[in-house]
Amino acid sequence: MKILSVSELTQEIKRQLETNFRSISVKGEISNLKVQTSGHIYFTLKDKDAQISAVLFKGSTKSLSRLPKEGDQIVALGELTVYSPRGSYQLLVRELQYQGVGELLTQLHERKNRLQALGYFAKERKRKLPPFPKTIGVITSPTGAVIQDILHILQRRHSGFHLILCPVKVQGEGAKEEIAQAIYDFNRYKLADVLIVGRGGGSLEDLWAFNEEIVVEAIFRSTIPVISAVGHETDFSLSDFVADVRAPTPSAAAEIVLAEKNQQLQFILQAKTRINQSALLLVSRLKKQISSLQKNPYLISPYLLLSKRLQDLDDKKAQLTFSISSFLSQKKMQLLALNKQKNALEPSYQIQIAREKLLTVQRSIENSLKQTLRLKKQSFDQGFMQKKIDSLLLSLLKKKKENLVKLASHLTSIDPKNLLTKGYCILFSENKDSVILSSKQATVSQNLKILLKDGIISTEVKEIIYAPN
Repeated sequence: MKILSVSELTQEIKRQLETNFRSISVKGEISNLKVQTSGHIYFTLKDKDAQISAVLFKGSTKSLSRLPKEGDQIVALGELTVYSPRGSYQLLVRELQYQGVGELLTQLHERKNRLQALGYFAKERKRKLPPFPKTIGVITSPTGAVIQDILHILQRRHSGFHLILCPVKVQGEGAKEEIAQAIYDFNRYKLADVLIVGRGGGSLEDLWAFNEEIVVEAIFRSTIPVISAVGHETDFSLSDFVADVRAPTPSAAAEIVLAEKNQQLQFILQAKTRINQSALLLVSRLKKQISSLQKNPYLISPYLLLSKRLQDLDDKKAQLTFSISSFLSQKKMQLLALNKQKNALEPSYQIQIAREKLLTVQRSIENSLKQTLRLKKQSFDQGFMQKKIDSLLLSLLKKKKENLVKLASHLTSIDPKNLLTKGYCILFSENKDSVILSSKQATVSQNLKILLKDGIISTEVKEIIYAPN
């Protein structure tokens, strides 16, 4: 199960309540009434078994004949809302009727719900107003302020319009029939491009003619687009819901009926200004460009502009000629090589090559046979063999003699007597006649003989000095 935060739970309750209780009527007694300095009125609406908080904002009090007070029995029309900071629900009152008006209000909402179910208020059936109406039909009282407001707005802000007024009663007995008949007549004779149906503000009873089914039916059946301008901004009637456009006031209806024309005129005026400014800027910019172009050296002589292009063209031509020549040479060499390969693959050429190879092999075999026969022949010739043996013996003796000479030279080089010629001497013991190789073999007062290259010297050892290790 998902765990909801307080805010999430409150938002879900708010969505459920406000979706299912968008338009409700509640009757009861006012208590705990508080009027704030802002003009908003907070109170409790109760009966003998329950109560609910309610709020009437300042904008919704303008249509009241008097402000509510403690103990008033009322019928409140509004919607249910949830005030998130306190987690409480309350009734947001849009309209308020004092006791006696409740039944009329109930009848109004029952009629509204029934007509809505029949599709009278569906958005998809509403038509767009003509953008440039030539004739405007107005259905209202000829003596009220509505027609004067409409004429004042149209004359002050627009021109060239045609207005047809169909004077009717807007309240009281016979009002609903006159309003409905006027709508039918405008459609029957195609007298206007758009209709404005309305009257000034008043109580629910004053505006009731515009809640009658005969009027709603006439507006629903009208092929001419209808603007409903009934009462003040806070007043609502069934004519408002069924009409193609609802105007909050009759003056606003006059604004709406030619709004598209006014927008188009404003757009044209703005476009004219922008075009003039753009044209002046363009002319100024073009003048500067022409002046700059006249001073451009490239326009004085075309060769300043074309010289590099012409030189590049010559270079490209030379490169192209060289490339074509190289390409043709390469292709010619390839063609010659292919021609040689073709000739080499011809049977006659292959046969000629094979014949040449065969002749070469034949000559090689013949030469090899001749050499073999010559050697064999020589092997059977005794004189030849004797000469060959003598030659081998002489060669062997020569090598032995050379080795002997080298050995004698080596022995001579290592003869001790030869060393004496180079400043060396040999020391002998006089008694034993043996060579003394170490100072340790001699003793003090010992008689020694020294052999030199040209004689012998006798001597006596006076002192022995040993070399350090």
